[in-house]
Amino acid sequence: MTEVASDREMTILEHLRELRTRLIIAGIGLLVGMAISAVFLTWPVIQLLSQTAGVQLVALRPTETFVTYFKVALVTGACLSMPVIIWQALLFVLPALHKNERRWVFVAVPFVTLAFAIGLAFGFFIVIPSAVRFLYAFGGDFIGQFWSIEEYLTFITTLLFWIGLSFETPIVIFVLAKVGVVNPRSLGRFRRYAIVGAFVIGAIITPTPDPFNQTIVAVPIYLLYELGVLLARFA
Repeated sequence: MTEVASDREMTILEHLRELRTRLIIAGIGLLVGMAISAVFLTWPVIQLLSQTAGVQLVALRPTETFVTYFKVALVTGACLSMPVIIWQALLFVLPALHKNERRWVFVAVPFVTLAFAIGLAFGFFIVIPSAVRFLYAFGGDFIGQFWSIEEYLTFITTLLFWIGLSFETPIVIFVLAKVGVVNPRSLGRFRRYAIVGAFVIGAIITPTPDPFNQTIVAVPIYLLYELGVLLARFA
């Protein structure tokens, strides 16, 4: 029987109450993070992301700058409150895990955060400049490039999020191997599918249809899978 944190199993109603409590606390953390971002961080973040475009960003609607400001504040606030959100998620699922499984989940948390940050850096410094140059040059000889600030920042933040998430691959594989869901032998058999999957994900993540930008994303994703296979051997 699965070991739980309490002396008895929780009923469905108790699980729902627990879920409600965790969601409320996570929501409060998100609101606090958004407030801090709106006061101190949003304009610097917008300026930093806008510099990457290299083109004149314009507001096409009277409310576009205002709406974009709070969208960026929400995303930045979510990043600030991520430790609270992750912690509440862990508190909800931990009772269903064995003691050794809970220990490895806690160990993985800082590495998950680090991997996501590395993914964001890779996306910001490598993928986005390459993609922006391609999009700006495509038809640029006879089409003026004036990008909507809302559309551009939505595009940038979405791209960064999925690239950061893809960098969690080796950590997820290691934890799954540690709890016995996968093993290095089965992962090795799926290597050919991992290659195809990496390029499919690269094609989905990148906003450009050219194979160069897709490869820039796909190759690191596959290498991250191989790193996960390597880490699984030590699980």
